[in-house]
Amino acid sequence: MNRLDSIRSKLRRARDVGVAGIAQRLAQRAYLRTGAAELSFNLAFEDILTDVPRDLPVPAARPARGEPLTIGWVSTPPAPGSGGHTTLFRMMEALEGRGHRCVLFLYDKHGVDVDAVTAVIREHWPRLRATVRDATAGIRGVDAVVASGWESAHVIVRYGREPMRRLYFIQDYEPYFYGHGSQYELAAMTYRLPFRRIALGEMLDAMIAAETGLGNDVVPFGCDSRVYRLPERDTARSGIVFYSRPDFPRRGYELACVALRLFHELHPDQEIHVYGARPRGLGIPVTFHGRMTTSELNDLYGRTIAGLAMSFTNITLVAEEMLAAGNIPVVNDLALAHLVLPNEHVRWAQPTAAALAGELSAAVSAPDVRERAAAAAASVVGRSWEPTCRAVVEIVEDEVYGEQAPHAASIEQPDAQPAAIHEPAAVNQRGAVHQGEKR
Repeated sequence: MNRLDSIRSKLRRARDVGVAGIAQRLAQRAYLRTGAAELSFNLAFEDILTDVPRDLPVPAARPARGEPLTIGWVSTPPAPGSGGHTTLFRMMEALEGRGHRCVLFLYDKHGVDVDAVTAVIREHWPRLRATVRDATAGIRGVDAVVASGWESAHVIVRYGREPMRRLYFIQDYEPYFYGHGSQYELAAMTYRLPFRRIALGEMLDAMIAAETGLGNDVVPFGCDSRVYRLPERDTARSGIVFYSRPDFPRRGYELACVALRLFHELHPDQEIHVYGARPRGLGIPVTFHGRMTTSELNDLYGRTIAGLAMSFTNITLVAEEMLAAGNIPVVNDLALAHLVLPNEHVRWAQPTAAALAGELSAAVSAPDVRERAAAAAASVVGRSWEPTCRAVVEIVEDEVYGEQAPHAASIEQPDAQPAAIHEPAAVNQRGAVHQGEKR
């Protein structure tokens, strides 16, 4: 091909892909040449564990039961509305409600502006009183420390060298976040660390047990039915909802997009609402809402019929939030997921576009949409995160104090009620939800 033919060929390709396509190709080349992919790997090489230690130093003696504890938690800096951080902070608030002190150790391989992140936390999670520190300055001065994700488990071993108890609050089977390569294995190895593992839900417990043969403490999923609830006014419902996260493979974005196209062919009159990240190349009309506050999201669920609630690494919190507002969730069917979400109003679908579109179609075609919405909401009335909080508090306390013998003397009176665990606030209404994970 001569130079003129090459130019003509490039011009034809440019015409075919358009301005957006050209921009994407230029961005892809820059992404590859600059190594921008490294930004998504949030561990410095020197902080990566080279092996799984058989044991780690623990205190020679345990504090007296009832003595206030200092509990460290390690996480990445939170963005406003991050679902995973919101769940984590609920657990921290519960410990604070029991009279314990929490310290949040933040890690980012590029460095942490502690003052700036503290300001974000105080604004969007105002009930959390935890002290905020940089994990790389050392994890010390705590009775126990809790990992919140696979990277933080590596960080605890690297920077938490003093004697302390170590736990791991697990919200997803994180090796499945990646293809089967180094990141998969670096995540998987953390489940073999000598930490006490706390699995959020039976599905996650079963996944970890199947891969490692190790048992876990299991705590239940929660749902804040005070925030997510039926609308005060009984309005006619129409349309469906989709939480778009193309940057998180576990959310099934491409599969969902094809399903939505099929659904639109079946029901062109039904409005498709999208929130989260803007979908590209969908080829059908949608109403895009971007980032939404909890109240805005509850309102959207409360006036639509159904929604896609997809996740492949644990059940998504979105499903019960939809139910609480009377929206019927269509969930990708995984055998273990039924252990966590045994709700008759959920529409389970095989992970194919046709099956997902079919369940959405059945939901909007039902003759008794209003009655189904009311029944769905009633099925989760009273649901909260308090049982989860209580279970986590008990596990952390038992790990530090030592398990209490059945007839051991207690500091409290035998019939005394445990200290109140305050139900933590949802994300401040000025903050946006679903910008981060987990959801």
